[in-house]
Amino acid sequence: MRRDVFQAIADPNRRAIIDLLARQSLTLNEVADHFDISRPAVSKHVKILTECGLIVIRQQGRERYCTADFRQLGEVSDWVGRYHAFWSSKLDALGRFLEQDETAASPKKNWRKQAEE
Repeated sequence: MRRDVFQAIADPNRRAIIDLLARQSLTLNEVADHFDISRPAVSKHVKILTECGLIVIRQQGRERYCTADFRQLGEVSDWVGRYHAFWSSKLDALGRFLEQDETAASPKKNWRKQAEE
């Protein structure tokens, strides 16, 4: 089954595994040693990450090494990029509105301050 990359990064343990493997390739046992969850749980997370294409496992002798592969994260980056542009434009418009509103309200504040004195 081909899983969705968004499903893979939704879990904090899987994000931690990706972060760990971003620094170096590790065996499955070395990956498991970094977590306080069971080895079968780590194996399940690694399997999901492999199915999503975020981890590549290669056999070297008796050991299986996990390596991060970030090409699939391009899909996430593209998706976030669309919304980043959308929200940036909305927040810029809100900032301009608030600046205009503050400028328009400024004389009233001065008038109130003078009336209080």
